[in-house]
Amino acid sequence: MTAETPVDAVPRPPAAKKMPVERTHHGDTFTDSYEWLREKDNPEVTAHLTAENAYTEAVTRGQEQLRERIFTEIKNRTQETDLSVPARKKGWWYYSRTEEGKQYGIQCRVAAVDTGDLAADWTPPEVVPGRPVEGEQVLLDGNVLAEGKPFFSLGGLAVSEDGTLLAYCEDNAGDERFTLRVKDLESGDQLPDEVSNVFYGLGFSPDGTRVFYTVVDDSWRPFQVKVHTLGTPVEEDEVLYQEDDVAMWTGFELSADRTQLLISVGSSEYSEYRVLDLMTPGAELTPLISRDERILYEAEPVRLDGVLHYVLTHNRDAKNSMVSLVAASEFSRPLKDQQWTTVVPHDDAVRVNGAAVTRTHLVLSVRRDTTERVQVLDLEGLGTPAQAAAAEPAFEEELITSNLANAEFDSPIIRLSYTSFLTPPRIYDYVLATGELALRKETEVLGGYRPERYVAERQWAKAADGTLLPLSVLRRADLRQDGSNPALVYAYGSYEVSMDPGFSVARLSLLDRGIIYVVAHVRGGGEMGRTWYEQGKKLNKKNTFTDFVDATDHLVTSGWVDRRRIAAMGGSAGGLLMGAVANLAPEKYRAIVAQVPFVDALTTILDPELPLSALEWEEWGNPITDPEVYRYMKEYTPYENVRTADYPRIAAVTSFNDTRVLYVEPAKWVAELREKTTGSEPIVLKTEMDGGHGGASGRYARWKDVAWDYAFAADALGAAEVRPFADARD
Repeated sequence: MTAETPVDAVPRPPAAKKMPVERTHHGDTFTDSYEWLREKDNPEVTAHLTAENAYTEAVTRGQEQLRERIFTEIKNRTQETDLSVPARKKGWWYYSRTEEGKQYGIQCRVAAVDTGDLAADWTPPEVVPGRPVEGEQVLLDGNVLAEGKPFFSLGGLAVSEDGTLLAYCEDNAGDERFTLRVKDLESGDQLPDEVSNVFYGLGFSPDGTRVFYTVVDDSWRPFQVKVHTLGTPVEEDEVLYQEDDVAMWTGFELSADRTQLLISVGSSEYSEYRVLDLMTPGAELTPLISRDERILYEAEPVRLDGVLHYVLTHNRDAKNSMVSLVAASEFSRPLKDQQWTTVVPHDDAVRVNGAAVTRTHLVLSVRRDTTERVQVLDLEGLGTPAQAAAAEPAFEEELITSNLANAEFDSPIIRLSYTSFLTPPRIYDYVLATGELALRKETEVLGGYRPERYVAERQWAKAADGTLLPLSVLRRADLRQDGSNPALVYAYGSYEVSMDPGFSVARLSLLDRGIIYVVAHVRGGGEMGRTWYEQGKKLNKKNTFTDFVDATDHLVTSGWVDRRRIAAMGGSAGGLLMGAVANLAPEKYRAIVAQVPFVDALTTILDPELPLSALEWEEWGNPITDPEVYRYMKEYTPYENVRTADYPRIAAVTSFNDTRVLYVEPAKWVAELREKTTGSEPIVLKTEMDGGHGGASGRYARWKDVAWDYAFAADALGAAEVRPFADARD
């Protein structure tokens, strides 16, 4: 539907039949008319979703050309034939590349050369897009693997320490249940070993004879760490660890020096580690700090003067976390008697996110002034009065994101990724001994992109309770502050996830149409530290929703935005936010795009058998056992709170095979919205029948998905045309 389409020309939406069922908890009964849509194998459900897709296509047919233009803009700005910067592991340089016209990446490597000159040996070989790389070995070609399959995604890659074997996980349904396979890189042959229904994460034992992996239970919770010995039947795979607490998530990683397997069990509030010495045959799992201590921590082993220690990033008496050094022998003693040495003290203004080690340095990820950055400490003198001050690579822009991209244990350099709202992704090598930064690559943006034509600035909105909310505001530099501009407001606001500055080729299509793009860093995210997160979870969750509305009001009073031309967008938990905002203030938005939206959260969390439900208790509270949590959630969850109101045009976008947010949630929500709305704006449901939580697979398919969402919003805002630049003749 376009802004000019007459209402009587719009086809009638499909009507989902009503089959009321009652749900009673804590003396409250809710009647759900559309719960039958959960029956995924029911032909009536498939028929209904197909009808919804047909209706959506008919209603949005007028946006077809706009979608195609946005897709073409994304494509024309993207260097389609490209390569990543090679990263060294042992005797090889590993990289990926893409080719024009192909959906998926190609994983490759070339042999490294050791000359004895560390700087030269760790300088990546020059690779040029479109030019054959001498000596290249193709490890995996995603285009070949995906051929003839409705969906393709890799869930993990691991190369054995000697470089002879490759383990990888492949998903062909979009449900994030992968099949583990192993390839012999010397012969190119596929080994007969094949393990079904594995989760993310892979790792080889140091000798390359075994592969570690994780398994999910029926509720899609990773609960087992298993090991497969190559050449043996899968039925004989050993369960190294099984976690039976339905509210705990299990994972593993190999230590940086590859001597230990670190199994982590945790929630958003506390955790527990068990470690396995991979160098000692017959060794058993050893616990570090018990979950009973209610400490949220991460651990990484490091040897100092020959003595095994662990670097702990933890929240013990440190809400924003701190870093301590603990000798391995201390963990056999009661916690109160253990000796912990402070490496990085707690700071109310700095959130410590994690730590990694190389043979010579400790590398920290910290968040200060809302932005993430990297700090480096020499291991020599660590935890003593001789400890050196942390070094931090310096960058000029204010709103940036700098992350550790790679830190090979024996390397004299670490690799950093860098981006901002206006700077395309860069890759730097940071020389640990000198602090020198070497730019290895900046992603090329085609089509004459000039960053000076755009502005990215920080604004602060005031919430109803007086809290100042950071906003990242992006716009064309030639826009006038005359109150006439359209805007799209995006947010997430859950799980302490931060919406960090990052460049987006697709977003340029919105900016060039004069749309002001705003990221609202609402409470529930992690942008302002742990307290910011806690103020937007459990019985404080409503702050997330009111913050978004207050941020919208700020834009109107700022003089930049036309209050009649504001769209909202968010996905997953951000989709729950969209549903809550639609109920709170439908009159403030011209359109809402809810991507894989968690809009039936209470129904989901009340059923611990549904995927991930029990794990959600740490985020939202447990409405099964706590009547106060039930009451509070019932007051805001979108599906239960759809009301008689003039709703704006709404698009709910989902995937049939999504295991994180089931398709049934937006399907029920849309049916309820259509029944209650008093307005004439279309409310549509678009279901990708072969996709997962991230939508369809393949880069071109993803670009089309983005173009669809952006066209829906831009059309509603009356911003379909690209505005010419005032300096176009320069």
